[in-house]
Amino acid sequence: MDFDVNSVNPDMVFDGGDLDCGSGLILLIRENMLKVPVDGILEMRSREPTVADDLPPWCRMAGHVYIGKVDGQGFMRYFVRRGQGVQEDAEALDRDKQEAKQYQWRLRARSTGHLKSTIYARNFSFHIGQPTSFEERDEQPCAIEYLFGALAGSLTTAFATECARENLDVDDIEISLSGSLHNVLAHLGLEEGDPSVQRIELKCFAATFADEEEVRAAWQRTVQRSPIVATLAKAVDLQINLALV
Repeated sequence: MDFDVNSVNPDMVFDGGDLDCGSGLILLIRENMLKVPVDGILEMRSREPTVADDLPPWCRMAGHVYIGKVDGQGFMRYFVRRGQGVQEDAEALDRDKQEAKQYQWRLRARSTGHLKSTIYARNFSFHIGQPTSFEERDEQPCAIEYLFGALAGSLTTAFATECARENLDVDDIEISLSGSLHNVLAHLGLEEGDPSVQRIELKCFAATFADEEEVRAAWQRTVQRSPIVATLAKAVDLQINLALV
């Protein structure tokens, strides 16, 4: 339902960036809804297209009134009128937070061919090749490439999301990464030694005309919130830098 935005006077505005309703956006909506008086209006800005379908039924389920949406030039502006359940909102938020804290990721892996394993997680699967490889080309990525790729990919996605939430126009986010083991021969079983990751050097390049201090602050928050960074930093010489171009 589209409508005249001039007829709406929101009590609270927040930016959900490009989060979808299954990746923490509902927690943010509940958190911000508690700052709105009963019958007051919350404006939520989003760049995620699936929110248009998911938000109205969630509002009905939660006892709020979905008013409508308007185009905000690069994002959508959604308007929700808060319902009567003040105590219910607070309790629901507490329940959601506790469930989020207790969430466990689950997957299973099977050997499915020569130098190949398949990982099954949620509704998808992906393949991992041999433990490590020095070749230029292989049919499947090796496990170490998945580890390094998870680190780099988590930061590019999270950085883009953080910039979107702060209305920072940042384009062409790209990360280059190099990594090494203490002793790859120990990993291959050719000699005794330490097979762990020794050093990772990661550099993020981002094109932007936004305020440099604000962009760097968004990058710092992204790094600090990353569970993969926090875990690897405890055991690995992890060098992370940002270059703005």
